[in-house]
Amino acid sequence: MSDAALSPAERSAIVRDSLAVGLATGAYGFGFGAVSVASGLSIAQTCVLSLLMFTGASQFALVGVVAAGGAPLSGAATALLLGTRNTLYGLRMAPLLRWGGWRRVAAAHVLIDESTAMGVTRDTTEGTRLGFLTTGVSVFVLWNLATAVGAVAGEAVGDPRTFGLDAAVGAAFLALLWPRLRDRRNVLVGVLAAAVALAAVPVAPAGVPVLAAGGVAVLVGVLGKRQDPTEIPGVDDVAGRHH
Repeated sequence: MSDAALSPAERSAIVRDSLAVGLATGAYGFGFGAVSVASGLSIAQTCVLSLLMFTGASQFALVGVVAAGGAPLSGAATALLLGTRNTLYGLRMAPLLRWGGWRRVAAAHVLIDESTAMGVTRDTTEGTRLGFLTTGVSVFVLWNLATAVGAVAGEAVGDPRTFGLDAAVGAAFLALLWPRLRDRRNVLVGVLAAAVALAAVPVAPAGVPVLAAGGVAVLVGVLGKRQDPTEIPGVDDVAGRHH
């Protein structure tokens, strides 16, 4: 990792690309806001969830369990399982960003898929920091604005079944899963997790089947001996391709 300064052209290109990613990703907050309110959370609870949790997959997981009638604790446990990947991002980004103290703490809050992807591929420390921060902050701001708009709109809609919002949580999970299916191991994990969840539905309380399915992924991760090339942005680049 070089300490060389960025040229104005390089800086402008990184900011432009990062803002484009932030705009595209932040817009999905509208869907979360609508789904969250349709699942039974209030507008205030929905907005606080985006402000404090700020990781889309975990947020959808929590409201998905609540929508299915599960206990909030089950939803929180499921969200925690999905959020563990951010720990791996932190291990990869910390030596690249070279921040300590309050800067590291603040950076941890915007450590998401997109900010990691836009920072990890840079050749200089300045470029890594610029790509990471611009992406992370823009996604955070737009995600929270879109969440508020979606929550208000979702409450105005009323019965979620009228417009098909009752199916939105499942659709969101499918959208999150789809990019991972480039790896054959992930396909197998998905099939096994679905089988475990379906088997648990008749005998377990709402929310538990999701936890059981998540346990399949955790078990494979613990026993597996290789890195998932679709999980950590930048790993593919080292091998010659990308997430």
